Amino acid sequence: MNTKQPYRLLGPFKEIVTMEGLPLKGALKDEQLRVIKNGGILLNGDIIEAVDSFEKLALLNSAVVGPVVNSVVLPGFVDMHTHIAFGGSRANDFALRNSGSHYLEIAEKGGGIWSTVEATRELSLLQLAAVTAQRAAELLQQGITTIEVKSGYGLNVEQELKTLRAIRDAQQLAKADLVATCLAAHILPKDFNGSHQAYLQWIIHELLPLIREEQLATRVDAFVEKGAFAAEDILPYYQKAKAMGFDITVHADQFTPSGSAVAAQAGALSADHLESSTQKEIDRLAKSGVIATALPGASMGLGCAFAPARKLLDAGNAVTIATDWNPGSAPMGCLMTQASVLACYERLTNAEVLAAITFRAAAGLGLKDRGILARGYLADFVIYATDSYKEITYQQGRLQPLAVWKKGVSVYTAK
Repeated sequence: MNTKQPYRLLGPFKEIVTMEGLPLKGALKDEQLRVIKNGGILLNGDIIEAVDSFEKLALLNSAVVGPVVNSVVLPGFVDMHTHIAFGGSRANDFALRNSGSHYLEIAEKGGGIWSTVEATRELSLLQLAAVTAQRAAELLQQGITTIEVKSGYGLNVEQELKTLRAIRDAQQLAKADLVATCLAAHILPKDFNGSHQAYLQWIIHELLPLIREEQLATRVDAFVEKGAFAAEDILPYYQKAKAMGFDITVHADQFTPSGSAVAAQAGALSADHLESSTQKEIDRLAKSGVIATALPGASMGLGCAFAPARKLLDAGNAVTIATDWNPGSAPMGCLMTQASVLACYERLTNAEVLAAITFRAAAGLGLKDRGILARGYLADFVIYATDSYKEITYQQGRLQPLAVWKKGVSVYTAK
């Protein structure tokens, strides 16, 4: 080891949960976790040089940052499905829904997705970038160092571009990495004069070329559901978007099963929601290699069933968990709380939960350089003031991070 390089040694930590050596797909047991006791992390700039016993690393390196005793380290979390670029609030929708109103009734009373579209359109680029960065900062304090952010509340050329530019500009303010996704196929806009099929053609010909030109996003999403976009219309849309160089992800099987089949056929990176998936959809996803994303916050917000995470894992799927932070169905935005609650209902091991918000979630975004604490990976990690990693899910979000590091730099310390 060349000690002349700018190495920094962080530790000692009570436990380092590396997530190294675990498979991308399938069920996991806690015994499979590599947990280093009294460990250290050796940094080389923004990259991890080594993770090992602190005593062993300290013998070879003199530049020590610490000590950080009685604490646990995990890889930085990845929230691979959010809608945090929005304006307004849907608190009235929540109250009406809990009072027995259905979606169409809420929409008729001025609520629903379109109300968020109107509120988001009213924001300037600067305002939208600021609120997006603020929400990203809240997620960072939870230990989330990579955040996917969707458009989808603009729904015309000007406003979709504004939203994606706002995500780009929010990156200049945010300390977490933001990954932009175009969700122009969210719903058919009320002010679009044409059919669902015509609107999808409009996105292909008028919007996506501009997104590529400005390099605003490399990912395309669509809401495949009754009242949004039918599977038979979305598949050719995805195929054209993929031919243009976009990666694909799908809002699938939230209320009715159909979108997961599209995800498999389109070669999507992930199929997200899956609350209504049956064994047929579960098995199809397992064979396809599409990553299955559970969004427990939406189930909690809507009062509906959770995605069948246990069955998905047992069938051999790669299962991830994300917040789905949005103003309508999932306003909580608390990843560890949602993941821990899902674990209770679906009987998920700690290993399965942690994999779902680290390296498996990174894979769902096509990222191979994070989510694991090992040599060559980004030095993204979260530190908890506890002597056992099991306390983190056990306390269901009540235990908050002591510190968050991003690319080898401390970006958040709890007061």
